[in-house]
Amino acid sequence: MPDFSPLDAACVRLADCLPGGGFEVALWGSQEALWQTQHNWTQNALVPVWSATKGPAAATILLLLEQAGLDLATPVSDVWPEFHHAVNFAQLLSHQAGLAAPEGNLSIFDHTAAARSLAEQAPNWPPGSAHGYHPRTFGFLLDEISLRLTGHRLGANWDRLLREPHDLDFFIGLPESEFPRMMKVIAGRPSVRPDERAFSQAYMQSQSLTRRAFDSYRGLNATWEFNQPDAWRLASPALGGVSSARGLAKFYSLLNSPAFSEKVRGWIQTEQVSGPDLILHTATTFTAGFQNDPLHADGSKIRSHYGPSTAAFGHPGAGGSIGLTDPTSGRSFGLVLNVIGPGVFPREEILQLVNAAMTAG
Repeated sequence: MPDFSPLDAACVRLADCLPGGGFEVALWGSQEALWQTQHNWTQNALVPVWSATKGPAAATILLLLEQAGLDLATPVSDVWPEFHHAVNFAQLLSHQAGLAAPEGNLSIFDHTAAARSLAEQAPNWPPGSAHGYHPRTFGFLLDEISLRLTGHRLGANWDRLLREPHDLDFFIGLPESEFPRMMKVIAGRPSVRPDERAFSQAYMQSQSLTRRAFDSYRGLNATWEFNQPDAWRLASPALGGVSSARGLAKFYSLLNSPAFSEKVRGWIQTEQVSGPDLILHTATTFTAGFQNDPLHADGSKIRSHYGPSTAAFGHPGAGGSIGLTDPTSGRSFGLVLNVIGPGVFPREEILQLVNAAMTAG
């Protein structure tokens, strides 16, 4: 057996769990380090990162708010007058708006109809009284805010403010010139982790709030759909990102840099809500668009999805993709996979890889 370092060993263990698939890991700190599986993976590969798109999308909105002279306490209706809910930007970005489950039989490709419906529908709970993850509606909400602030969709503002100036290999709306770099997404092994049993039980109920939050829109509900150009072009700020591990890790490294003002970095790092999540049926903690690990009363972590540091934050995506950073060490991490499986949080093999990367000497 080769003498693997902890990070190498974690990569090997993860590779054992991905029959027919592959992954790429990037670690950004004093210097960039990169690990790839050698089987079924191509140089400069791109894959969908699903909800790991939410962090870059939120960062784009925060930059737009700062440029417009607005802050997190600003009511969303100040920007979007047809939005009939008493919700401010802090609440919207931390999943407190009560708009997790949409109404109607709408297509995920129809932004105009989806945004109009969200502005007018009855909330799933009184806004600000609780929180629950908005897996798909988050994208329409942020996209409409981008349109109202600038006249452009969020993907265009992401390109202008972050992707192009910082040469980020992360796309919210993939141009056709990049199509040859896409890896085929395959389905992973079905399993239910013990910490997600309550979520799985809720999801299996066809009319539950959880099920409606994840599956109400027509489109992109099956693995094969993410291998189609329409999915790559979609540019949904909730689940439409396409990235390499380097692109994801480099984005998170920017959150510790002058690319963002001290004010915006504060918005990104400051907890907005923590406690029981009405959609995920477990404790979650959100800042303005990002996740922290929730804490016990004594300050210890309930779980460690972002490594050992309590200052670390990030966002996962379906299948196991994850981006994160630890402001105390300045180290940032990105993982992308072309295998999608059940569940909403990274599985144990991925968490071992995160921990190894964030603690490696």
